[in-house]
Amino acid sequence: MPFNIGPGELILVLVIVLIIFGPGKLPDIGSAIGRGVREFRKASSDLEDSIRGDTKSPPSETGSSEATGGSSTADTK
Repeated sequence: MPFNIGPGELILVLVIVLIIFGPGKLPDIGSAIGRGVREFRKASSDLEDSIRGDTKSPPSETGSSEATGGSSTADTK
């Protein structure tokens, strides 16, 4: 952990935030932070997938060979 925030410092920060914003705004702030973290994780995983080239094929391409009865090598035998 790069910041080395201990439990005492974390409690102090939470108390200061509680004093500044009040108890009514804390759920809104928490949900906004959660949404931001979720969007950041999704964006970073999408970027990582695009860099690695691990794009998922659409389901219509994988289902087309199954719908026609299998692979073409079975028909040539």
